[in-house]
Amino acid sequence: MYKLGGGMAGVMVLAYTAVYLSRHSRATSESQVNTTLIRGSPLMRKLVTVSTSSDIILEDSDKYSSIVLHPSVNESLSPLNNSDVGEINYDSWETYNGDKVEEITSTTETGDLSLATITSTEERKLKVKEMMKHAWDNYVLYAWGKNELRPISKRAHTGSLFGSQPLGASILDGIDTLYIMGLNEEFKQARDWVAKELDVDAVVADVSVFEVNIRFVGGLLTCYALTGEVMFRDKAQLIADKLLPAFNTPTGIPNALVNFKTGSSKNYGWASGGSSILAEFGTLHLEFAYLSDVTGKTIYRNKVDKIREVLKELEKPNGLYPNYLNPRSGKWGQHHMSMGALGDSYFEYLLKSWLLSGKEDNEARQLFDEAMEAVLKHMLHVSPAGLSYFAELKFERVEHKMDHLACFSGGMFALASKTLKDDHSSKYMDIAKQLTNTCHESYDRSYTKLGPEAFRFSEGAEARALKSSEKYYILRPETIESYFYLYRLTKDEKYRDWGWEAVQALEKHCRVPGGYTGIKNVYSEEPQQDDVQQSFLLAETLKYLYLLFSDEDYYPLDQWVFNTEAHPFPIKGTNPFYREAVA
Repeated sequence: MYKLGGGMAGVMVLAYTAVYLSRHSRATSESQVNTTLIRGSPLMRKLVTVSTSSDIILEDSDKYSSIVLHPSVNESLSPLNNSDVGEINYDSWETYNGDKVEEITSTTETGDLSLATITSTEERKLKVKEMMKHAWDNYVLYAWGKNELRPISKRAHTGSLFGSQPLGASILDGIDTLYIMGLNEEFKQARDWVAKELDVDAVVADVSVFEVNIRFVGGLLTCYALTGEVMFRDKAQLIADKLLPAFNTPTGIPNALVNFKTGSSKNYGWASGGSSILAEFGTLHLEFAYLSDVTGKTIYRNKVDKIREVLKELEKPNGLYPNYLNPRSGKWGQHHMSMGALGDSYFEYLLKSWLLSGKEDNEARQLFDEAMEAVLKHMLHVSPAGLSYFAELKFERVEHKMDHLACFSGGMFALASKTLKDDHSSKYMDIAKQLTNTCHESYDRSYTKLGPEAFRFSEGAEARALKSSEKYYILRPETIESYFYLYRLTKDEKYRDWGWEAVQALEKHCRVPGGYTGIKNVYSEEPQQDDVQQSFLLAETLKYLYLLFSDEDYYPLDQWVFNTEAHPFPIKGTNPFYREAVA
């Protein structure tokens, strides 16, 4: 349906920017391919030189590398100034596979995608792509420019954490997924909105520093890495600058909320005497460190380095990090510890900061291993039936409850196991498999085959929610995220099968004519729907499903690090699209 090709690059080589996505050629049934042979490698040398700020050259041994040549830019682009590009024409796309330039015609006309007829991994991937298009098209139709969609009432959702401010949360969160899936017309539509309509100066409300960072700054930085279009980087920097006043505290630990108009900031009233939250102020490092590198401005990295410095010097009870820290006194609040809500992504970002740095940030990896040693000792439990889970601690009291949010941890431990071979490796992988199995059980033990918001191991129940306030499913990605990592790192097909179970459940219980909705009780035969299409469905849930069913070298984990909102960042020193600013 969509014409993506524009002929051979030839003398137009300087009019393209390359995106390094895969180490192997990938021909799929969703593409109709016309091939023109190119003999020799001068073309690719120029493409890589022009499109990156590194000196990486594609050698003959790399002839099976796959490079997507994204849209034409200023034809006079100097090969000496190659990390930034001007406005891009997204009407012309080509891809390079080995010795060949392929003209691709992408189409969403993939034939019968009814669940009963789908058998192959390729068909599963195309089904997820169709799901993304269904979710996106309805957002465009009923809530364009607003934050999220109400897919049943077919209007904008103004009760989200972003409120009624028209920040385009679903656009900023979902735009890189459109790109990754090859939905180029939709990507161009989103790109044009970002360029022309996104105006953070008009926002007058308090916003979450954490959510704006991981969704907006993260999504825009990924688009800059993928395309090289400086508009994305500049928009990310503009938003990050709006977050900086939140760091103006005696300790440098940022407050949770900041007003874009006035610069005033504060914490949530419910958060342990005005404390900041570990999973929020501890989940800024990837975006701010990368932003410093692509802009050449050290202020962002300095802010997150200060956070780490404060945390490193604090005494930890039993080696554990409480969820609350007072930004004025620099002292811990209530000693509540969790691998789910309020704690989770801080630990994820220790590991991923090390990975993003090209494994140069050894302090981050050391802090991660030390934190996990305490977590495994004090918080990991095994049920009578043999299910491993992370309990929560409230002072010395153990609560045998695991959040859906904590289901990311299977993927995190698998990634930790495979990226550094040491005494922890085999233990980390065993734990990764056990935790992911437990999270799958929480899905499998519900009528809908979707997982509850939290599940317990008490009162004779295992991996089941007991309270009505914990039985809902709001399109969360964390369990699917772990399927993705475990499949990529073990090649065990059961993780793809489990992912397909989730697709079938989403289609049966969450899909409506106007998009996708959460449900209020995963144990009900006819669950009530919540009428909210969360932006993270676009950013995370569908992206991880698509990558789960994609070639395992598409966005390979040795080239890309996914932030906690599933926005992929290129690894420094390894991926030529890191685009570090030239001093």
